[in-house]
Amino acid sequence: MRFLLRRALFYLVTAWAAITINFLLPRMLPGDPVQAMIARFQGRLSTDAIASLYVLFGLDTQTSMFSQYVTYWGNLFKGDLGLSFTYFPTPVSEVISQSLPWTLSLMGVTTVISFVLGTMIGVYAGWRRGSWIDSLLPIATFFSAIPYFWLGLIAISVFAVTWGAFPAAGGYEPGLIPGFDWEFISSALYYAVLPALTVIISSIAGWILGMRNMMVTVSSEDYVTVAHAKGLPERRVMLGYAARNAVLPSISGFALSLGFIVGGTLLVEMVFSYPGIGYVLFTGVNAKDYPLMQGIFLIITLAVLLANLIADVVYLLLDPRTRKA
Repeated sequence: MRFLLRRALFYLVTAWAAITINFLLPRMLPGDPVQAMIARFQGRLSTDAIASLYVLFGLDTQTSMFSQYVTYWGNLFKGDLGLSFTYFPTPVSEVISQSLPWTLSLMGVTTVISFVLGTMIGVYAGWRRGSWIDSLLPIATFFSAIPYFWLGLIAISVFAVTWGAFPAAGGYEPGLIPGFDWEFISSALYYAVLPALTVIISSIAGWILGMRNMMVTVSSEDYVTVAHAKGLPERRVMLGYAARNAVLPSISGFALSLGFIVGGTLLVEMVFSYPGIGYVLFTGVNAKDYPLMQGIFLIITLAVLLANLIADVVYLLLDPRTRKA
């Protein structure tokens, strides 16, 4: 319990620091986002309207930085992330709520599938080291070295342009209204096939290699030798003794992957023009949409911290030694 309390305090302090930096960074960047938005309207705004925009976006130069900071925290506690410049006057929270489900459904499913399949294959490859499965490791190494976006471009060229089997871009069939009807869901699944395959193929290789190497290391430990000497079934020794300890380093990596699910894979979403939060972040950066960038960075930061806290709890369950810390 003391361990969890210390970790929770650590994450609270980290969250405060991250939110503070998130507040300061946009204000330190060069440029004036309000003036950029005025340019989009070709200057057809009155002086009073311009002053109101500065107040509305929390950039009023008449108030101190500390007052803006206090107001920023007050808005966060109310769930107010501000208004988006790019999608003005749509609130940032609404923009994120529309794009986040796309990223969670795509990246969440593919990350879990990659981790589970990669870990299982890595466990077997490490336990049966020297067998035929080791001949597949160079292929895994090759795919782990290829960036997501490069595989995405190859997938578009082969499956979308040459064969025409899948669409090259988008999240669903144009003209459909997003909802929970089967026509829209089937269209969304169809459009997600290529991005999902790209992410799985790129990421599964890393899990295989990492787990395989850890299994090779753990297999030579004394407790595994003792388990064999006791006459325990090989399957139980592999899963209950070797794999249980070998998977611990992968838990941290998986927790980080879960945290970054919220951020999505920016390049993949850009390549496929997939309507996820990564693509929205890309449009926000191009438009200097500071409130939108702040909101997305905040969600990503909190998601990573929460995922790491969950990983600490899983560590407690898998490794009893951490309970004495």
